[in-house]
Amino acid sequence: MKTYIKQVFLFLSICLSIGYSVVAQITYPIVDTGVTVFYSNNAVISVPNSGDEFYGQDATYTGNQPSYTDNGDGTITDNVTGLMWEKDMGEKMTFEASFSKAQHSNLGGYSDWRVPTIKELYSLILFTGQIKGAKSNTLFIDTKYFNQTLGNTKIGEREIDAQTWSSTKYVGVTMKGDETVFGVNFVDGRIKGYPTQKKRTRTENTMYFRMVRGNTDYGKNNFIDNGDGTISDYATGLMWQKADDGVARDWETAINYSEDLELANHTDWRLPNAKELQSIVDYSRSPQTTNSPAINPIFSTTEIKDPNGNSGQYPFFWTSTTHLDGVNPSSGAVYIAFGEGQGKMRNQLMDVHGAGCQRSDPKSGNKNQYPTYFGPQGDVRYVFNYVRSVRNIKF
Repeated sequence: MKTYIKQVFLFLSICLSIGYSVVAQITYPIVDTGVTVFYSNNAVISVPNSGDEFYGQDATYTGNQPSYTDNGDGTITDNVTGLMWEKDMGEKMTFEASFSKAQHSNLGGYSDWRVPTIKELYSLILFTGQIKGAKSNTLFIDTKYFNQTLGNTKIGEREIDAQTWSSTKYVGVTMKGDETVFGVNFVDGRIKGYPTQKKRTRTENTMYFRMVRGNTDYGKNNFIDNGDGTISDYATGLMWQKADDGVARDWETAINYSEDLELANHTDWRLPNAKELQSIVDYSRSPQTTNSPAINPIFSTTEIKDPNGNSGQYPFFWTSTTHLDGVNPSSGAVYIAFGEGQGKMRNQLMDVHGAGCQRSDPKSGNKNQYPTYFGPQGDVRYVFNYVRSVRNIKF
């Protein structure tokens, strides 16, 4: 009995010193995706009610709505995250040059500019954007506040060749040994790893770059294992399902699974949107370097075999967010790869995008026909992906 009482007091002291003191201020608020339209597997639909098909997708739930202030000095303040951004990215530059620019910048009278982490940079993405192959339709960033350049088609670039550097290096390598840095493409709405050097010319790769300052805690999680199959992140105010259930599902079934989930006496679980799920990626981990998925080991993740039958791969996880791309823009949804972002090039399966990349899969299909391969990097398409449900912590 004495041991039990000591354990109770220890638990309460931990809650008071770690949990409740931190919950008073969420340091990593997730900005909503901006999605207000509802989709089926292949079309725009009217607003579904609870219990209807496709209830529980991104637009069902409203988070921290995007809110910006133009400071009139070339800077934009994000009123949700507390981050201040450079409005205009300027010309493309190398990865190393971006750090030099930030170090020497006095934009807006501030000298503490930095290259954003991938989580800081992804806070700006909006999934109200739309793309059709290599051609932009609507950008995945608020163009009322941010200047976003397209690729220069006059020199042979595609419109989507306007990727933005982050400061987050991939801890593994992509392709055949490329040193890789994660970036966000606000033209096509994706995260992937980009090589720092062009192999053909042996010159440094150049991309766009947007400086940031303020809220140095942004992107840093504060996980607590609740001991009941759930993990709380007091930095974001979100509670997560600790372990996926090891079942691969199509998109609609994934939504339904989360809506029906009862766990730890909570029934308000849902499928996370793209930005919520990306918030729990751990970019210091990968199958190549830590023999683990790109997520804090406080979580449990099912190990799967890759399309070649090799073990040591981890699933793509569905989000509730539709990714508007292609001839039928309603037919795909966003996933986050917690294992390698594999593709098949020259008939060789390899990590082409990096663990922690964000891509999209068709929402439905015949399970017996997958995996398949798609696009210039031969992206693996599983279609039947995994689920880690989320809910909001009620403070």
